[in-house]
Amino acid sequence: MHKQIKGATEEREYFLQVLQTFQSYRSQSLLRIEHREECLATLPQHHKEWLEKYKRDLDSFKHAVEANSTLVPIIVDHAKNIFGNIYINDTTTHSETNVGSLSEGLDKVQSVFKHLMRDWSKMGAEERGQCYDPIIRVLEEEFPADVVHRPDINVLVPGAGLGRLAFEIASREFSCQGNEFNLFMLIVSFYVLNHCKKEEEFEIYPWIHQYCNNLSAENQTISVRFPDVLPKLDLDNKFSMVAGDFLEVYTDLDEWHCIATCFFIDCAANVVQFIETIYHILKPGGVWVNLGPLLYHYADMKNEKSIEPSFEILCSVIRNVGFIMEKKEIALKTRYCQNPKAMLQYEYESVFFVCRKPMQSAATRLGDEQYLADDSELKLTE
Repeated sequence: MHKQIKGATEEREYFLQVLQTFQSYRSQSLLRIEHREECLATLPQHHKEWLEKYKRDLDSFKHAVEANSTLVPIIVDHAKNIFGNIYINDTTTHSETNVGSLSEGLDKVQSVFKHLMRDWSKMGAEERGQCYDPIIRVLEEEFPADVVHRPDINVLVPGAGLGRLAFEIASREFSCQGNEFNLFMLIVSFYVLNHCKKEEEFEIYPWIHQYCNNLSAENQTISVRFPDVLPKLDLDNKFSMVAGDFLEVYTDLDEWHCIATCFFIDCAANVVQFIETIYHILKPGGVWVNLGPLLYHYADMKNEKSIEPSFEILCSVIRNVGFIMEKKEIALKTRYCQNPKAMLQYEYESVFFVCRKPMQSAATRLGDEQYLADDSELKLTE
């Protein structure tokens, strides 16, 4: 019991720290600009004269930060209801809310603005087309609306981010659930999916904090409006977002008809564990659709146990777990939260594959659900 209370207390404190980090966005962002102004002030006079436009540019950056900041109190206010008020309510004391912000949190808040561009603006349509459309096409081909009753098809989207892919799947009448671990993403997606009132309601500056590789200050101050569509579905549509660690939340065997992962599997310290979990929670005959790179987020983190197998090895692991790989493509050009006007452009050559869990597993070892690897032993039954 003590351990459970301690865990709940820590979760509550972290939640409040995230809210505080959002609220510190304006002051911390302006401090970074003011630091540049202080550096400028130390330069020789003729340097300052030559950099007069740079000084004006810094003023324009401040205006962009102020514009982004107007969104923060709206999101934070609605975030208090995200988990049914279990973390913050009318009885929350000042000492409880005065928990400080997270040291790495400002970068995460800044990242949220880029993800709003990617998932919920017209400018993000090209990236979404590269990354989401191939997955959606597979679902539509696998479960044609004139053959199956799509509301009966359960689709899971782990690592759902701000929820656009999951929303697009649900809008095609599938029963879809998104899962996300990042609380910064969850708080913003909660607002976008539940409380936006009209299309292009808000204007934001996604790359205002990207100070390098700009041809002009105007490239840094590009703005977008969101949402490009109002994320409202019919009452009959089954769509939900679930918070928590994928490996801890999803443990029930044979539950999902389809699992769609986009830029997700490399978020694991042990990618094999992700693959095994996906296999176990899929229904027999179910489909796993994946698109993304192998960035391996834990690769360079100190004190983290991380493995980084190549795609070649990963394909072998996928077969060993028990999947049948029905489709595999490499070198799909995909971008992620890129400023199209920046001098530096990152473009992944992503992998895309479709795997199926056999109707009958090759072998199951009672207790820990270990599966044999030999494809020749896999038997499909009608």
